[in-house]
Amino acid sequence: MSPIISPSELKDIFQNPNLIILDARAGKNMYQTYLEKHIKRARFIDLDKDLAEIGDNAAFGGRHPLPGIERFAETLAGLGIAEDSHVVIYDDKNGANAAARAWWMLRSFGFQNVQVLDGGIQSAEKEGIEFSAGEEIFKKADLIKTEGWLLPVKTLEDVENELINHSSTVVDVRDAYRYRGESEPIDLVAGHIPGAINIPFSENLDENGNFLKPEVLKEKYIQILKDKPQHLIIHCGSGVTACHTILALDYAGFPIPDLYVGSWSEWSRREGKEIAKES
Repeated sequence: MSPIISPSELKDIFQNPNLIILDARAGKNMYQTYLEKHIKRARFIDLDKDLAEIGDNAAFGGRHPLPGIERFAETLAGLGIAEDSHVVIYDDKNGANAAARAWWMLRSFGFQNVQVLDGGIQSAEKEGIEFSAGEEIFKKADLIKTEGWLLPVKTLEDVENELINHSSTVVDVRDAYRYRGESEPIDLVAGHIPGAINIPFSENLDENGNFLKPEVLKEKYIQILKDKPQHLIIHCGSGVTACHTILALDYAGFPIPDLYVGSWSEWSRREGKEIAKES
């Protein structure tokens, strides 16, 4: 199954009883925004509460550490997601808000029938998909048990060792001005991990905010990475938008790369870690 679904394809399967739509929009008062207007049948999933387990110190885990696998299993059961569910996720930031993170977590939990809506809620509205307001009523699902995350994740120490050994290409998907260290709107320090390259996640998209075609993405990344180690570690600010590029690479037919969840929010706060900037 393609990790990306178009609005017209979603419209075609809208009556599928196994379809579960997740609204992964994130930001201040976003649940209230969801209650005011969302795609009909969509269930709200919260970045900070459901897709992360935020600790006391971002220097150890970053701003959005993964929740425990048991806790995420309870979240999925509470959302009514069963083993035969077909899950479609959307946000309002071209998949980079939290839809791609939710996709990565569901795939890493073991689900295969998971897709992100191309163009997000805006494209659904343009397509004429039905919207609703207020709470959605649905049944909980049975708890699914699994041993742990199935997709590869890296720690700060892993990233550091891979860079020292030149055995991986570490990709920072933040905006170029953040990578260069010109300014930092979220974390405490501007700059980037020494040795990491910058491929902003926005380059996965066309001028309309839709994902580039798989063949275009594939050629783009082949050209960028042709002289670099083929093993990839992807990171961003806090392990959320990094999943956008992991999604794009999967869409293009590449093996799913490793995710450094702690990302810049962890590295930049960890005492003694070198910080690079570009003039």
